Amino acid sequence: MLELENFLPYRLSVLSNTISQAIAREYAERHDLSVTEWRVIAVLGRYAGISASEVADRTAMDKVAVSRAVNRLVDAGRVVRELHEDDRRRSVLRLSTAGRRVYEQIAPRALAYERSLIERLDADERRVLARILDKLGATALEAV
Repeated sequence: MLELENFLPYRLSVLSNTISQAIAREYAERHDLSVTEWRVIAVLGRYAGISASEVADRTAMDKVAVSRAVNRLVDAGRVVRELHEDDRRRSVLRLSTAGRRVYEQIAPRALAYERSLIERLDADERRVLARILDKLGATALEAV
């Protein structure tokens, strides 16, 4: 019988949602952003000039959800959509000045929140956690 509370995918999902929602409240209140919109901004803060499809691939989020988030961010003036210079049929995204400001305000808070979680683990536990996450991620990708 499936014991949901002990089922690894369920436990990881609950943990991920719990962690995400804790920081999401802050950027929702301060910047009127959803979790998906923040993730788009975070990816574009690191990888400017990529397509919405590439954002979806990097975040493992649903392409439709990413597309909606991108449209809302474009409408809000936080993301700029441009034609790719080598392939005029393809659009690429980058943060606008306003989007960059949001990124620069949220990223340090997100990193501080991550530190507050990680500091509860000793150095060995952090290394083991990183190895486990890498291994589970690679195994999951093989199954896709």
